Amino acid sequence: MTEVAPPIRMRGAGYYSANTVGAKLVIDRALPLALRAIGEMDLSGPAPFAIADFGAADGGTSLGLHRAVLSELRTRAPQRQLTLTHTDLPHNDFSTLFRLVQGLLPGREGLGVPGVFSFASGTSFYEPIFPDASVNLGFSATAMHWLSRLPAMISDHVHAVFAVGAARAAFAAQAAADWECILLHRARELAPGGQVVFANFGIDEQGRYLGATGGRNMHERFGAHWRALHVAGLIGKDEVARATFPQYYRSVAEFRAPFDDDTSAVRRAGLVLEECFTVLTPCPYAARFAAGEWTAAEFAAAYVPTLRSWSESMFFGALDPARPEAERRDIIDRFYAAYEAEVAADPAGHAMDYVHCFMRVRKAE
Repeated sequence: MTEVAPPIRMRGAGYYSANTVGAKLVIDRALPLALRAIGEMDLSGPAPFAIADFGAADGGTSLGLHRAVLSELRTRAPQRQLTLTHTDLPHNDFSTLFRLVQGLLPGREGLGVPGVFSFASGTSFYEPIFPDASVNLGFSATAMHWLSRLPAMISDHVHAVFAVGAARAAFAAQAAADWECILLHRARELAPGGQVVFANFGIDEQGRYLGATGGRNMHERFGAHWRALHVAGLIGKDEVARATFPQYYRSVAEFRAPFDDDTSAVRRAGLVLEECFTVLTPCPYAARFAAGEWTAAEFAAAYVPTLRSWSESMFFGALDPARPEAERRDIIDRFYAAYEAEVAADPAGHAMDYVHCFMRVRKAE
């Protein structure tokens, strides 16, 4: 049975990109793939060269990559018109995205490449977004672990990494179907010879995943603090159960599966896998604490907001909507305050190391 998942959004008003330094570091590491992609393309065509960023949130983490790619295109094809379209869900904070791109937020650098036609789309990447054969370069980072629907509830944990039995199988099946859906839509949208660069959360060859790379398990701590609210009488059993992330971290084999099968719908649609590898990006907040730049309290005060930037909407949505909003906000503040207090009291092992599968995919000509 498919469950109704809370509406997911990254925290707005610029909070997301301002508090996700690690996400930007991951995107910076994807730049060589994007440059290799355009290095293989014929840039002589008369039509505008179209770039799409799938699941861009407020756009702040990927501006550096797009600035570098657009500058390279300006050098290599100075006469060709360039477009950049950021996409995300309809309730994304597009107002902040527009201001970031235009350099209108104090202290935040904008795109800074003149003459680029900038657009945005509030359509999910589980749906067609662009006309057929109209995208030359696609990009997506830290987005496609979000599933199109929640296939099962996990009553004693908050994430599929702890699911077992039928629940685990349901998440795996949903993730496989979603990955094929995403790829087939992108196959239709890509121009012949066009490419997409992905940097997706996943499980690497050593079994590591986001927040679980040898120290405290971030998702286990999320679950422990959420259940503690129930023990304290602040939330009900149903609210505990509803806090299940509609996420799945695919293995390398699961990412590769549609490309390694010559008969798959993805291969028949013309997509070819050019590169695939995993990268661990150490948590920049834990690194600063380890270097002695921060006290334990300062580390906790910087670390927990980066977790909150992408997880808050899920936990908030798990609360009974009949509660007054102020009450729900207070519960959520208590939840993250408890996590921050734990980290401040004993910071050893707390880190949100990123584990990504980087892929470069080409549409056959």
